[in-house]
Amino acid sequence: MKTAAAAAVAAWRTGWRALRAVSGDDAYERYLEHRATSHPEAPVLSRREFYVGEQQRKWGSINRCC
Repeated sequence: MKTAAAAAVAAWRTGWRALRAVSGDDAYERYLEHRATSHPEAPVLSRREFYVGEQQRKWGSINRCC
């Protein structure tokens, strides 16, 4: 019985991580991992600074083909 519950919890967590990855909700965590491995000496943005920067990147200019 305990293993079925543990399997259900593990499946739920895997699904939740997948949903966060697809929706971009884990972008800050991925940013932190990248900075730690690729640029450990550089300062890290706060969550708020990261969010504002991403919003500017996505919506700060015209992004259309015509």
